[in-house]
Amino acid sequence: MKTVIRLFFRIVRRIIGPIMLLIDWLTTPKGIQREPQEQEKIDQNTQKLALFQYKTCPFCMKVRRHTKRLSLNIETLDAQHDHANRAHLLTGGGMVKVPCLKITKDTGEDHWMYESKEIIDYLNTQFGQEHTSEQHATHH
Repeated sequence: MKTVIRLFFRIVRRIIGPIMLLIDWLTTPKGIQREPQEQEKIDQNTQKLALFQYKTCPFCMKVRRHTKRLSLNIETLDAQHDHANRAHLLTGGGMVKVPCLKITKDTGEDHWMYESKEIIDYLNTQFGQEHTSEQHATHH
């Protein structure tokens, strides 16, 4: 019985997954526009971030869409099919759960953040328009 259930869900994922990816691609949000110097600084800061994800995971899609909305260049790592990424997620973060944002601090220490809402809140705090607008206002 377990084999039949697994087979059923595998078939459902193979049918629904591509549909989800197509819808995601067709409805990709437009990123915010920043001054080139400001975007360059943000790009430097996002080099310290990596998003471990599954391509068709709805929560991962939610986080990826938000990174596009904020015009963030965050490396995405496939933890579903890439065994090295999966192992790195397990040894570093302690569990294979996605989405997971790996944040490398200036000290070199890694912080592993799970839960899409927590990740989105973090990205808004660090890179949201309010943050960049305030930062922009203080530089003038």
